[in-house]
Amino acid sequence: MTVEGSTIKSRIKNLLRSPSIKLRRNKALNNKENLTNKVTLEKVLGITAFGNRALACDPCSGLVAYPAGCVVVLLNPKKNKQHHILNSSRKTITTLSFSPDGKFVVTGESGHMPAVRVWDVAERTQVAELQEHKYGISCVAFSPNSKYIVSVGYQHDMIINVWAWKKNIVVAANKVSSKVTAVSFSDDSNYFVTAGNRHVKFWYLDHTKSSKVNATVPLLGRSGLLGELRNNFFSDVACGKGRKAGSTFCITSSGLLCEFSDKRLLDKWVELRTSQATSLSVTDELIFCGCADGTVRAFSPVNLHFICTLPRPHCLGTDIATVVEAR
Repeated sequence: MTVEGSTIKSRIKNLLRSPSIKLRRNKALNNKENLTNKVTLEKVLGITAFGNRALACDPCSGLVAYPAGCVVVLLNPKKNKQHHILNSSRKTITTLSFSPDGKFVVTGESGHMPAVRVWDVAERTQVAELQEHKYGISCVAFSPNSKYIVSVGYQHDMIINVWAWKKNIVVAANKVSSKVTAVSFSDDSNYFVTAGNRHVKFWYLDHTKSSKVNATVPLLGRSGLLGELRNNFFSDVACGKGRKAGSTFCITSSGLLCEFSDKRLLDKWVELRTSQATSLSVTDELIFCGCADGTVRAFSPVNLHFICTLPRPHCLGTDIATVVEAR
């Protein structure tokens, strides 16, 4: 039996050494390489955004970025043309944001040991990577001076990091136990604000900048004084600009537009008259609130007075030449 068994083994080894077997293996590898070189991603249909943190627009070029699985789609709406950034880790992209100059885009992802990645928009290549989260990343944002990136982990991740991405070091970090869905930097890059479930918190970077030690320091955070709105879900946040640079604006999912003073005090709020509010954008002169059913309402940042409701976009397939009035 031993002799017979060894004979069978030697036959199998000789068969595997056969030139025809090697030729078939090499041919399969070559076909795979050829196929990889020939197949290119031309167009993505659909979007996998989990909320407003997964949709970004470059204010310089008008380029729109959004995730589709492990791909970042860069859409030029004027030319209706797409370019794509492929996440080499194959992890699902959950959030993204442009740098102020539009040259870079930062992404967060979900899955085991997710990374914060910075990509060159023109070259569509990765230029930096940070792995300090465990489960997933809900929000990312560049500071207005482009020196820092803040990343907020999932609720179970319980961590918030401030990353000096060009030096590849985490300069400040702290724990956050709430579910956070939005983050916004102040115009002077001295602080940023996070918002989420029963959560509005101000995080300060002054002591981080003055620290000369190349080590992570505790991030200083102070909760917003929510008063009677403390049980609300704050779905988006935006720091004020220009004359209102000291103010911070938030919306609740129930449909309230709120303003916080420079003392973190909830100063005033108005009703948006909608069943749900999801997104917020603030300029020097206007506040835009994204509401249910595609409704966008505009308010003044000076006194929160209502200005107008923007016309809704037309339905797909509509011949706009036949439309005679706004709806």
